[in-house]
Amino acid sequence: MVDIREQENVAPEFALALASIREAATREEISVTEIDAPTGLAAHAIAFNCDVKASNDFQKIDLGTGRLVLLWDTEPQESWGSRFRIIIFAKSPLETDIGSEDSSTGITWTWLRESLEHLHAGYSAEAGTTTRVISSGFGALATQPDHAELELRASWSPNDSNVGAHLLAWQNLICMMSGFPLHNEDLGRLYAGN
Repeated sequence: MVDIREQENVAPEFALALASIREAATREEISVTEIDAPTGLAAHAIAFNCDVKASNDFQKIDLGTGRLVLLWDTEPQESWGSRFRIIIFAKSPLETDIGSEDSSTGITWTWLRESLEHLHAGYSAEAGTTTRVISSGFGALATQPDHAELELRASWSPNDSNVGAHLLAWQNLICMMSGFPLHNEDLGRLYAGN
């Protein structure tokens, strides 16, 4: 269950989306918290942060993280093709040898699509970019080992108000990027009707 603040005077369709989010499961490897949503982009919005849980204090800065924003507007926007739009960001460190492979960026987009399809989270008008960053230290930082990160920025329009499935797909994506199993099958059954 995802804990979210009450929103008053929202459109019935957005209220249904909020209800589906409240009912959404969360993976045990991560924590999901509501954060302040951007204003001025749509009539209604809600946003979340997701962090992979650290097993110790030293690990906290080197784990997967992400953000998700759900927007709803009174009229379908042309680029959305819907009244709903989801915007996500996901980032995770990589082993530097994997980070140097060209396929590491494309696989992240594939994981997102697989996550949505696994949960029967219908969508359209998807768009996104993946970025691979490899950092090497020089001068006083020359002794630091090379570090690689993979980022995905994406957006899509849910086909209906069952946004909880999309929230769970986003969690699965962050977990996959962080080296956890592709899908937590028990969570998948909540939305796939298995």
